[in-house]
Amino acid sequence: MMPTAFMPPEGRAPHAASWYAASAGYMPGHPPLKGARSADVCVIGAGYTGLSAALTLARAGYDVVVLEANKVGWGASGRNGGQIHTGHRRDPDWMAARLGEPAARRLMALADEAWHFQRALIRDHGMAVDLADGLIHGIHKPRWVDEARREADHLTKHWGLGPIRFLDKAETAQRLGTDVYHAATLDPKGGHLHPLKFALGLAKAAREAGAIIHEDSRALSIRHGAKVTVTTPGGTVTADTLVLAGNGYLGGLDPETDARVMPLNNFILTTAPLEADLIPGNEAASDTRFVVYYWRQTPDRRLLFGGGETFTPKFPKDVAKFVTRHMTAIYPRLKTVPVDYAWGGTLGITVNRLPYVRRPKPNVWVAAGYSGQGVMLAPFAGHVLAEAIRGVTERFDAFADIPCPPFPGGTLMRWPTLVAAMSWFALRDRI
Repeated sequence: MMPTAFMPPEGRAPHAASWYAASAGYMPGHPPLKGARSADVCVIGAGYTGLSAALTLARAGYDVVVLEANKVGWGASGRNGGQIHTGHRRDPDWMAARLGEPAARRLMALADEAWHFQRALIRDHGMAVDLADGLIHGIHKPRWVDEARREADHLTKHWGLGPIRFLDKAETAQRLGTDVYHAATLDPKGGHLHPLKFALGLAKAAREAGAIIHEDSRALSIRHGAKVTVTTPGGTVTADTLVLAGNGYLGGLDPETDARVMPLNNFILTTAPLEADLIPGNEAASDTRFVVYYWRQTPDRRLLFGGGETFTPKFPKDVAKFVTRHMTAIYPRLKTVPVDYAWGGTLGITVNRLPYVRRPKPNVWVAAGYSGQGVMLAPFAGHVLAEAIRGVTERFDAFADIPCPPFPGGTLMRWPTLVAAMSWFALRDRI
């Protein structure tokens, strides 16, 4: 029987019913906010963005308070596929056509900095996060094979990525354990990790640097002025500066961010342990579908597979069944393999699928909308916000220059527009 939730040892409210929560080990608790207190910086959200910002600021001597509505890593940071995708959700040619090549090169350089920044965090803080290298991107339509071959060469030679290697159909099948893909590309700098362990490692580093974390402390309202006051069920934090790091879980706290960052649900399962490796090189995998499939093996030889999205707050009644039909399209032989864990979570997307990094008010900073690239970009974005708060704005300005229009129709009408668009793309994936 699949568990409905994972209860940490000290009896706090549960994380999602995920393999991550069941395998993360001890998760120390942080008391909820009680009473009124002040701080230099208040951070809303104990995910990758907020914890990284808190770590950088606390190291610099700032008094930092982090407010988390649930638990450290409870949101997308502790539920995602764990995949490390280099670059941005949009390829550099797309960005160059719209932003100019100098801006595209600057953004790609920042993405490379994000890769190195994440590696340094893991190394310097001794985080045991099951880090593995390599990302295979399967080509699911035969007419796209020649284009993928040319693009791999172009990304390597013109943009200096990778080197991105093209895999023919036979090698793709050998590396992925399935013959449904017509070819693939291999990015050696991509990879995967245990996302909840990474969030817990960031929290530990931030605590050790002096940041104070309060769980079960949902931000109910924000009062703006010369200082910012955040009210929770148990108290208030009054701070000189506010960092909004709730991403898809920000829940109406900032209308300007709400208009540009839309919540989107995605779903994952893990099978029971398999008898043999499906992916002998232990790379992460994804494919060319617009509604992308992504998967990898876990250290205990399960297949962790993500696929399928919904555009309402409700999850499918049976998440395992919902994702299984996607998984078995790639691995038909797994139809009889038990599913031990299945869960969903909410990420944040933008219209152009590039990060939303802004300063909406003089003492308010926000980073969100990573559109599926948050495992690598979000910790760096939090660091960039912290740098900017300290007065070093070069990296922040490069992100803030990215146009990020609001979703058409406002917060009410954007949903049907997105559903129609995503339904069309999902149909295109199948043609």
